[in-house]
Amino acid sequence: MGDVSDDPGVQAARALLGAAAAALADADVRDEALGVYESAKTRLGVRRDAIIRQTGRVWRLGALLLDRSGSVWATAAITRVTDPGRSQFVARSMELRRAYRAAAVRGRIPFGDTVNHGAVAIPLDDSLIGATGPLFVRDGAPYVRWSPTSDVAVPLADYLRDRVELLLHPPQGSTD
Repeated sequence: MGDVSDDPGVQAARALLGAAAAALADADVRDEALGVYESAKTRLGVRRDAIIRQTGRVWRLGALLLDRSGSVWATAAITRVTDPGRSQFVARSMELRRAYRAAAVRGRIPFGDTVNHGAVAIPLDDSLIGATGPLFVRDGAPYVRWSPTSDVAVPLADYLRDRVELLLHPPQGSTD
């Protein structure tokens, strides 16, 4: 989870994320796969297709992904693991989604699961002070922004309270 920091904002971020992870784990809230996309390779003349290798389990909290230890990542690509089907040479975006589904299947991520890939780990250390990513510390307090290009940010405590509440008590009709 990064180096120890004396900054009160970094310490608050760690405590808030740890408490959120504990609440979600205690409530046995459904989590999702965290994976790494590995491009197709050829070694010694043998072609290996692209794969998404699962590296852990996380809860998606909007702009952040949180694991049971309180470690956090910036949300990136999301793929629902279903039958990828055959290539139909339609829109490029559809073919890219099909390729990601196929890579997830090759990675043996269970059908029906959701895999988050391309996520960037956010160190919980002094690099949060003035950071430009979704989680940062300003004036000794942790904040979250939805987009790196946005100047709008909310206190991490408020953000986590809302996002955790949505996972603990999803609106009627929003779950599988």
